[in-house]
Amino acid sequence: MSENFNAFEISPIVERGQHAVAPEVFRGIYAMPMFVRIPTSDLTTSTDFWVRGLGFIELFSIPGRVVHLRRWAFQDVLLVPSADMPLETAAMTVSFAAVMSQLDHVAAECEELVAGSATGPYSTPWNTLDLEVVTPERTRVVLTAAKANDPDTEEVRNLEAAGLIAPQNGNHVGP
Repeated sequence: MSENFNAFEISPIVERGQHAVAPEVFRGIYAMPMFVRIPTSDLTTSTDFWVRGLGFIELFSIPGRVVHLRRWAFQDVLLVPSADMPLETAAMTVSFAAVMSQLDHVAAECEELVAGSATGPYSTPWNTLDLEVVTPERTRVVLTAAKANDPDTEEVRNLEAAGLIAPQNGNHVGP
């Protein structure tokens, strides 16, 4: 018996697959249960990339100290200045939920801003379609979109074997 239970209703996205609609940017202030702090040698360039490329908003900033970026509820990024940045991609990777219809647009926007920054979208073994983007500050950002739950796919069968049972209708939670 699995200790996990269906709690899709607390997610900003309950629909799955091609027809899922992205929620609005969340502008509320809350105690952040999760965020990433990313050092950058250029706050302006990094902020522009995250806003125009990845679809975040600038929730607030303290000039020269921090830029708080937000996408959906609980998708918070703090950009902070750093004097010395490694030349290679940082070991840090952060993943954000997305919907499938956003991935191609985000990839194109990021590629326009920084050629070679986007890889994908590509399918994963955990039944998502992912887009990887390397930001100007060398952080690996993964936008991950849930695919519809097709019980005839190996991905869904593997998840069910691990005790992760999808909602009955395969697309959204509810009766």
